[in-house]
Amino acid sequence: MNIGALAAPRRSVMLRLCWLSLNLAASATRWLAALPRDAAAALAADGDRARATKRLFWAILLAVSAGLLSASLLGRVTLVMSPSIDAWAVAPAPGAIRKGDLVQFTLSHPIAGPTPVSVTKYALCMPGERLRIAKRPASDTHATASFFCNNAPLGISLRRGRGGVLLSPASNSGIIPHGLVYVGSLHAHGFDSRYFGLVPIERLKRMERLF
Repeated sequence: MNIGALAAPRRSVMLRLCWLSLNLAASATRWLAALPRDAAAALAADGDRARATKRLFWAILLAVSAGLLSASLLGRVTLVMSPSIDAWAVAPAPGAIRKGDLVQFTLSHPIAGPTPVSVTKYALCMPGERLRIAKRPASDTHATASFFCNNAPLGISLRRGRGGVLLSPASNSGIIPHGLVYVGSLHAHGFDSRYFGLVPIERLKRMERLF
């Protein structure tokens, strides 16, 4: 989730959603359009009623199976609403969460809105690693702190978000305890563990990039 995208989705995100919707609609249309043709071909075949019935049965079964498969896949696919993540769509992936993996979880935070939202981030700093938060001087009117994982930069926390809303940096400096993960992205305006802190790994679902 991106601070600048909390109030209004960016145009690029909407274009992504439209592109995916059109592709899904086109696939469904091709299946539906082919069904009458296949049925007619089956009914006209050799005058053999049994063979025609069998071919029609398989044509219908194939179309129905494709529809069910599409519905199943669509239920598993999550459209990514943030430009801070290098993916348009993700799906659950098996295996333990490792550093750098895409993860999904439900976030409850005033900045995110009145209701919990599902967000996708990267697991950037893992249990046992050192998270360092270097506070910025009060004279810095742009940022409040710099974040590092084992001295590798993770980003900075901003003083204000979209619309001038005040932001407070997290304070989880030190060795990350077992069962907790720093999640986020390298996007300058990403809303992540820089602000809401570490997330229990049990709340995270490992994801994979589809496209």
